[in-house]
Amino acid sequence: MSDLSRRNFLKTTAAGIAVPSVILAAAKKGLAAPSERVRIAVIGVGGQGSNHAEWWADMKECELVAVCDVDPKHRNEVAKDTHSTPVEDYRRIMDDKSIDAVSIATPDHWHAPVALAALVAGKHVYVEKPCCHNIKEGQLLVKAAKEFGKCVQHGTQYRGESDAIEGIRQMREEGIIGEMYMAKAINHQRRGKIGRRPVTDPPPGVNYDLWLGPAPVHGFTKNRWHYKWHWFWDYGTGDMGNDGVHQVDVARWGVGQKFPKAALVSGGQLWYDDDHETPDTQTVVFEYDGCHLIFEMRLWTDYKLEGHDNGVIFYGTKGKMEIGRDGCHVITDGKKKKIRGKGGRGIRRNFIDCIKANDPSKLLAPIDEGFASAVLCHMGNIGVRLGGARLEYDSNKHEFVGNREANKYLTRKYRKGYELAYTG
Repeated sequence: MSDLSRRNFLKTTAAGIAVPSVILAAAKKGLAAPSERVRIAVIGVGGQGSNHAEWWADMKECELVAVCDVDPKHRNEVAKDTHSTPVEDYRRIMDDKSIDAVSIATPDHWHAPVALAALVAGKHVYVEKPCCHNIKEGQLLVKAAKEFGKCVQHGTQYRGESDAIEGIRQMREEGIIGEMYMAKAINHQRRGKIGRRPVTDPPPGVNYDLWLGPAPVHGFTKNRWHYKWHWFWDYGTGDMGNDGVHQVDVARWGVGQKFPKAALVSGGQLWYDDDHETPDTQTVVFEYDGCHLIFEMRLWTDYKLEGHDNGVIFYGTKGKMEIGRDGCHVITDGKKKKIRGKGGRGIRRNFIDCIKANDPSKLLAPIDEGFASAVLCHMGNIGVRLGGARLEYDSNKHEFVGNREANKYLTRKYRKGYELAYTG
């Protein structure tokens, strides 16, 4: 924790970031003393990133110092709304030794590079899902978190939901649904078509080269820009990594194992015929010891699957458990019962608590669990890119057994000037 105070403007820092003084407003909100607050910066303040900025700005134990984005419209608007300093280049955040933590909501291809740079710079990290754009990056994140002894929280929020925590405890410890042999993760919704867009100049003031970062150079198109970047392999991980990762994470949490022995993958584009590269239909069967985990994704429906658009169902010998938007329910003997947990604080509050206690072991969504769930998403996507496959996984080496083509996707080539800050 920095002992710098917000009683006056921060005149100078290693990065030269000037931070507005808001002590009077802070006092009215009943904030903790400046020396007891976690000084945090948000990197990437588009849709989800603007939410990050609001979370930290409203949290009494935090001081939102800066918001960073290559798009001046985003960073200036969010900075104004949260009384923080706008920054274009994330490397200025890394140079500021007074900043304790970063909150990362960039496109997927920047998640691990920024997180690794932050750890090397001695900062704690909250990183959006999926934590890595490829499996090698995730390995490095887990290793770096341990080496530098920092808190690295993964943005899979169900891990902090008290009802889900209690339901999974009862299922695993008390056998409330009997022996559980199958879990199903459901991502079932309609995501509209994006059409085809030509190459144009980027918006005025946008640092597009920095946005591309480690990815190959490609002309700017509106379909590769805000949010739609999710559907291109150079930057995103499709909807399995975007939305499905939440359900995959809950399902794997209930299964109680990290890495599967194998995955049987099928998927592709049955509905899209546009600039999309990622699939609109995907089915993956993950083979664990004594259990199967199934992921089903359909992006062309406006109706629910087994009562869920996004949810998880655990099937046991005595009944089933469902976790979704309506909470956690157990169905046995034809009767449905809601499971209630006790006072969860959520993963964001938990992140701050762990930083203040300097105790990564108490994180609810630690990076090793986030990485494990990201691996499942990458396996599902790699299988699709191979045209459908059964992939055997060696969880000790983190590679595919006897499959050279699949192993080509374990890492990527990083563009010169955007190499990883930590390579193990």
